[in-house]
Amino acid sequence: MFSPYYARARARSRWGMADPLEHCAINVALYGPKADAWVMSEYGPDEVERGPDRFQVGRSSVAWEGDCLVVRFDERTAVFGQRVAGVVRLYPSALPAAPVHIDSRGRHTWWGVAPHAHVEAELSHPALKLRGTGYHDANFGEEPLEAAFLDWHWSRASLPDRAAVLYDGRRVDGSVLRLGRTFHADGRVEPLEAPSSQELGRTRWLLPRTTRSDGASARVVRTLEDTPFYARSELETSLGGRRMAAVHESLSLERFSSPLVQTMLPFRIRRGG
Repeated sequence: MFSPYYARARARSRWGMADPLEHCAINVALYGPKADAWVMSEYGPDEVERGPDRFQVGRSSVAWEGDCLVVRFDERTAVFGQRVAGVVRLYPSALPAAPVHIDSRGRHTWWGVAPHAHVEAELSHPALKLRGTGYHDANFGEEPLEAAFLDWHWSRASLPDRAAVLYDGRRVDGSVLRLGRTFHADGRVEPLEAPSSQELGRTRWLLPRTTRSDGASARVVRTLEDTPFYARSELETSLGGRRMAAVHESLSLERFSSPLVQTMLPFRIRRGG
């Protein structure tokens, strides 16, 4: 949905619509002390294959193999052509969640497919192996996100036996999104009360970042992505009386929609083939 080519195709259309198969993409983000890489490769319909349990885009794919979600990718970065290739295997602890409408009209849906999982990753380019807890969710909708939202802040914190998800946003119609869930490894799902709203400080692009906690302090440990309309950060926070590490995202759809930002996007997105 962040593709400038998709936005241009919608702008040219009489009905403001475009064929999504013309704009399928694989995004790989890798953050480490010696192995940072970021890929967004977009492909047309000749490079896309779909099935009940498999989705392939170019040389990359996502497929269920038994009870394991396997992601294979072989892509290159947009600017320097650095190869990023490997396999990620995600083993869900449970599949407890159901899709949730996050807008006022039922046109946008969030689905915590496997909010708590074990993950194994093995990359050949760069050479790297990772093990740990993981997470798989999905967003889908019937219209562009900017038609329903001004901005949102999302985070996922993890412990060995559970994952905590917070989702907060401002909608175009003036209403607000305020969602909190705790997903246990045994499949139980509980509401998550995090009543204390906290400012996390703006990014270098002056993008606001906020989160919720149980009242104890939350802080940014590292900013992973810093763009004019989107930021991804590593947090230390407190939920349910326990300190947790969290991944946090802030998204401004108002900024994303601006003509200036749209002209900047092609420098980070590679049109594959």
